[in-house]
Amino acid sequence: MNFLEERIAKDGIVKEGNVLKVDSFLNHQIDIALFNQMGQEWKKRFEGKPINKILTIEASGIGIACIAAQHFGVPVVFAKKSKSINMEGEMYVAEVESFTHRCKNQVIVSKKFLGPEDHVLIIDDFLANGCALQGLIGIVQSAGATVEGIGIAVEKGFQAGGRMIRNLGYQLESLAIVESMDATDGNISFREQ
Repeated sequence: MNFLEERIAKDGIVKEGNVLKVDSFLNHQIDIALFNQMGQEWKKRFEGKPINKILTIEASGIGIACIAAQHFGVPVVFAKKSKSINMEGEMYVAEVESFTHRCKNQVIVSKKFLGPEDHVLIIDDFLANGCALQGLIGIVQSAGATVEGIGIAVEKGFQAGGRMIRNLGYQLESLAIVESMDATDGNISFREQ
């Protein structure tokens, strides 16, 4: 079991509806030392890739992406879920559906922050059905940029997202892949990697 799997087994809470609650260390209260380990691991897994930008989606992906970016020495761009009054110019837009929030959002990235010269590492906290990743991949493609890889903290291996993204030919590196979880006894099993 790796460091993230150990932390999930220790502090993660399984809830009804295939929900894994990790808000005490991953997506509400943030364990910076853990995020640093995650960044180091992704740096190893994507060694040799010409990554010059990290792309994520607000809000839970931002913290993880920022800590990871320190290991790559690159800026982070995050897709916004709503257009604010200070966003100007042309935008890339994608519609994404959130498994956790059970809603669809349009996500927006300003064209001035992503272009054909960019080699992008997409980072996010969870992968379930892959809808958010498909939206981010679509934005990268619209920009004429290259997806160099995808780093996910927690993948729900029993849902279709990971398989679908891998079948598209992307290097997908999930630090913990949950094979199954049971809300009645709190048991979580992980895929061997």
